[in-house]
Amino acid sequence: MRLLGEDTEIGAMTNAPPTLVFIRPMLPEHTYPLRHAVLWPDKPLNFVTVENDHEGYHFGAFLPITEQPEPAVDDQPVAVISLFVTGPVARFRKFATHPDWQGRGIGTALLQHTFAKARRLGATQIWCDARLSAADFYRRFGMAAEGDVFYKGPIAYAKFSVTL
Repeated sequence: MRLLGEDTEIGAMTNAPPTLVFIRPMLPEHTYPLRHAVLWPDKPLNFVTVENDHEGYHFGAFLPITEQPEPAVDDQPVAVISLFVTGPVARFRKFATHPDWQGRGIGTALLQHTFAKARRLGATQIWCDARLSAADFYRRFGMAAEGDVFYKGPIAYAKFSVTL
């Protein structure tokens, strides 16, 4: 699988048919609509912004126009993620995949791309605050929960991390 900004065909690791995905950098504000729709649709849009968004690396997974649902829009990501690196420690935030495209390996490809970018930037550890409902997904990447469960509104979270 090619994950470093090249076209990536995914699907072999899932029951879904392979899908060609383009992973590319994007501006933080272009991640906001999908972050909002997937993570906190009941909150105002500014709830999904991060104070230091301008300091991060932001990536989107895009489908070819032929794979897009109607109406087809070539420049809308189906998954987004933001990476912040401080010395040897990286953190990813606001990882969201459109519900219609979950379970097809797109989020997996995007997270693998993010891990690789963090390594290239010198990170030796990566972490996130993960919803407990997604814990099994993160465990597949070797990530483990540490510390106590905490809540953002009614949603249970834990810190997950792994050595890169």
